[in-house]
Amino acid sequence: MEYGLGIPTRGPLADPESIEAIARHAEALGFSWLAVSDHLIVPRAIDSRYPYNDSGAFPGSASGDCLEQFTLLAFLAAVTTRARLLTSVTVVPHRGAIETAKFISTIDNLSGGRFTFGVGTGWMEEEFKAIQAPPFAARGRVTDEIIEACRVLWRDDAPEYDGEFFRFSGITFLPKPVQRPGVPIWVGGESNAALRRTVRLGDTWFPIHTNPRHPLNTAARFRDGVRRLHELAERGGRDPDSIGIAVWSNSFDETRPAQRVGGEHHLLTGGSDALVEDIGTLADIGVAQVLLNFQRTDLERSLESMQRFADDVMPKVA
Repeated sequence: MEYGLGIPTRGPLADPESIEAIARHAEALGFSWLAVSDHLIVPRAIDSRYPYNDSGAFPGSASGDCLEQFTLLAFLAAVTTRARLLTSVTVVPHRGAIETAKFISTIDNLSGGRFTFGVGTGWMEEEFKAIQAPPFAARGRVTDEIIEACRVLWRDDAPEYDGEFFRFSGITFLPKPVQRPGVPIWVGGESNAALRRTVRLGDTWFPIHTNPRHPLNTAARFRDGVRRLHELAERGGRDPDSIGIAVWSNSFDETRPAQRVGGEHHLLTGGSDALVEDIGTLADIGVAQVLLNFQRTDLERSLESMQRFADDVMPKVA
């Protein structure tokens, strides 16, 4: 099992010193992944429902601040040496196809081939309108085109693409990513549309397990999600074993007691013994990477939370 954590993009920990301290401590403890979320702006009024809690309220709306994702990942490339750098996830329609491919190729070169492109379609319509992105209703089609275009740009010596939203030909795209034929793509999301996108365009399925509309928060529910993914892969002519599985626990807090959902244990809740058992269960299901949120009220508590997990959980998972 590989472990990762989220890097702050907002709030009191989103400063260079704290970010570097968290990233360096993560590498020293053996964490393999550093994940960065994505918002360009935060509208003052948000009617869109946030998908990953019961209230539907966006937890970042109070402060409104947000560091730009790719810029922060370039900073992380400079202050780390081993951990992989993950967009968790990029709201793909917020940027153009060529710009996105170039940002990623550049950081992959600067990091020595450590970049992974986590992709999502986005949920906040107000942000789409504020930055004049393509229509919110078309975000799925736009996302698919950008993924396809990135793969062409990273792979081909004379890249050409002719889609509904993006077209290019007669260009040179250099440098290519260090990782050939391109960087790995993790597809975020829990819906059937996200599963289909994973089968068509992704290397790994990367859900958050606490989406109330598509819950994966028990062992039975997560197994069923993987079963649906594998059925779609077989129908699409793809080997299910060629698709990796990772999970992101954005609400993780090891100090909270274990919870139950309909009589079953809520995955990744409870103390160290419960976490060891849960991660073993996820490994049995096929999960290869578990990413957790260790951001607490201040830097000291965040580093302590990471340390406890590294001491009490990581060595005990078979």
